[in-house]
Amino acid sequence: MSTVQEIHEVADWLQELREELWDKQIQADAKAGRLYKLAEEALEDYRAGRVKPLDEILNKSRFFCT
Repeated sequence: MSTVQEIHEVADWLQELREELWDKQIQADAKAGRLYKLAEEALEDYRAGRVKPLDEILNKSRFFCT
């Protein structure tokens, strides 16, 4: 096995671990009620018209091609 291939395998493993840890953190935050304030703020912004359509944001993004 080449060193490059081994590096890719380790990087993939680390990414999976990172995603698992993120999921656990989100679940813990949700159970503790820490996401309610964010949800309320988002709804308040939506109701006040302070949001843009997602496609408008993505079309302006340099990371996405249209």
